[in-house]
Amino acid sequence: MTTNNKVDKEPLVSKTVTLPRLNRLSPSLESTALKIMEESGELAQAIGKLRGLSGEQQCLEEEEAMQMVARELVDVAQTAVTMMFVLEEQYGIDLEAILEEHLRKLRFKGYCD
Repeated sequence: MTTNNKVDKEPLVSKTVTLPRLNRLSPSLESTALKIMEESGELAQAIGKLRGLSGEQQCLEEEEAMQMVARELVDVAQTAVTMMFVLEEQYGIDLEAILEEHLRKLRFKGYCD
């Protein structure tokens, strides 16, 4: 955990997730975008089953359902990271610069310090 520069020194909470470049795939921008949508749908389905939004009776205990939600969320994250590799490798996008810009935007909007 790191701290910010505020006078009261409240801790700045951050989570770092490291996901690999998948080396047995040749993803395109389009195929990866479609995969993100597929995985996002699976995440929504897991949440819907938990909340009883699918019309089915809830069969899962909350802990088991949350595990399912977490697994689907990691699938979404892995696919997003794969798209980042595609942008870097196939289109020459400087993701470090994009991430720095993203953090500046979050700070400007007051979402983090």
